Amino acid sequence: MLKKEIRALGIDDGPFKKSQKSKVLVVGTVFRGGIFLDGVLSTKVMIDGDDATEKIIRMINSSKFKPQFQCILLNGIAVAGFNIIDIKELSEKTEIPVIVIIRKKPNVQLIKDTLARINKSEKIALIEKAGSIIPIGKIYVQLAGIGIEKARQILKITCTRSLIPEPIRIAHLIASGITDGESRGKA
Repeated sequence: MLKKEIRALGIDDGPFKKSQKSKVLVVGTVFRGGIFLDGVLSTKVMIDGDDATEKIIRMINSSKFKPQFQCILLNGIAVAGFNIIDIKELSEKTEIPVIVIIRKKPNVQLIKDTLARINKSEKIALIEKAGSIIPIGKIYVQLAGIGIEKARQILKITCTRSLIPEPIRIAHLIASGITDGESRGKA
């Protein structure tokens, strides 16, 4: 059984316009369980780029909070559009399990077709590498470095205000508040 104050890092990106050529803010919130915010991390990644995995690994590995993290919670496997995170590499290079949260079951074939159409076929391998999409209650997950039962326990502890873990929900609020001057939308 896990402690109620498990340390988790929730990661989400800020809003952006596809037409913008700049980088997008990615925020990580350090939580004890789903109740206490203990810290905030950030980095920036390119829209539709291929630097998200590297930048997030660097953000985590250089953080003073890293020794406390028992899991990384991601809001989907991509940030800044199609900047897809290699969740296996993220877990391996940080030595921390990764749980990807997906609100609605994606049409993976449609995503692959879109990537092929926009000449980003190389990103399809990262989607396939992320593994199976597994239902847990009313949400879906992908896992790296962690089993389904432990993931269920972590979600039970961190999902305190909604179906989405609190660390991700707050990362979303912070990222959108900084980017737009006011938080908005759902994580």
